[in-house]
Amino acid sequence: MSRFVLITSDPAFERRVRQAAAGLHGTFHAIAADYLPPGPDDLLKVLNGDPVEVIMLGPGLPLEDSLRLASLFDLQYPEVSMVLVVEDGEGIALPAMRAGIRDLLQPGSDIQTIRSLLERASLAAAGRRRGLGNSVEGQPQSGRIIAVMSPKGGVGKTTITTNLAVGLGKSAPMKVVVVDLDLQFGDVASGLMLEPEKTLADAVVGAAVLDSVVLKSYLTLHPSGIYALCAPLRPADADQISGEQVGRLLSQLSNEFQYVVVDTAPGLGEHVLATLELATDAVWVCGMDIPSIRGLRAGFGVLADLDLVPANRHVVLNFADRRTGLTLKDVEATIGCSVDVVLPRSRAVPYSTNKGVPLLEDGSRDPVTKGLRQFAERFSGGGNPRPNKKLHGRAGVV
Repeated sequence: MSRFVLITSDPAFERRVRQAAAGLHGTFHAIAADYLPPGPDDLLKVLNGDPVEVIMLGPGLPLEDSLRLASLFDLQYPEVSMVLVVEDGEGIALPAMRAGIRDLLQPGSDIQTIRSLLERASLAAAGRRRGLGNSVEGQPQSGRIIAVMSPKGGVGKTTITTNLAVGLGKSAPMKVVVVDLDLQFGDVASGLMLEPEKTLADAVVGAAVLDSVVLKSYLTLHPSGIYALCAPLRPADADQISGEQVGRLLSQLSNEFQYVVVDTAPGLGEHVLATLELATDAVWVCGMDIPSIRGLRAGFGVLADLDLVPANRHVVLNFADRRTGLTLKDVEATIGCSVDVVLPRSRAVPYSTNKGVPLLEDGSRDPVTKGLRQFAERFSGGGNPRPNKKLHGRAGVV
């Protein structure tokens, strides 16, 4: 059960937070004060019962003291999510991020906004506890980099990417980031109904390159509990981003997140090859049509020659339809390996895309949703990826 703690000298704000927390699974404890204790242990020793997950600081507390206490919690109890309540967040976001603050909140926020923030902070605390429990002291953790790719466009690659990220976010909240590497015409932002303030073009230059805290401040949080680094707003910006910058970015993110899901551009350009040099998994997507299937076979051959085939492979056959004149055996014979996931053609997919709500987020019972859920379980422990063996058999023709 979650434990929410508020320290403030504002009774009206306390009442709103108490009402917001009443709708959540957890207990709420308020401390009426305009000052803070010297350290985390001084605060925790007066709190009994369930472990503390979220601590909200302010309003009415000195800003410097709040940042100092948050920094100490970040060092000593990183599993606790700290929230800072400030009137104006301009100029505060970066110092707050460096201090380990999980989120900022305005004192005048309504009950629904406060409740949503508490939910996110609670999910983040749960994810951190799992991460700390799985880590080995002295050994840095490196997340899985999952490259979702296809030699040709129009096969539903972005839909699979966003649903995979949302699906993984259910088992690893706040530990999943989706990266849109279709730098000219990426659709991750629209697929998740996001309006990012910062994009990948900002993340590969300046302070973000040297400081992962700054980099994380450039990510956009999705309501499902995943983060997104969206494609540049201007297609021309793609020409200013090198493969080396992409590789450095993905390495940074893999040190901060359990899963880095990358939506690559169609084809095998510089940025795709840079991704494959680091990827632990490759998700190959093809439609049930001859050009898409032959393109996938050709792509396998090129990457085998370049020795850029990741350790784990996952083949997704999208838009499966018996009326195409092709069978699953035809597809497997042509590409020279087994298909791992078959997703049938469905009206629910374009409807979901147009809404900007992935199927795994809205809980649809469509057969495609079931297939996407099973696909996500391959990475989160519920399935077994196939090693890259016998990828390039030439049997069969379509």
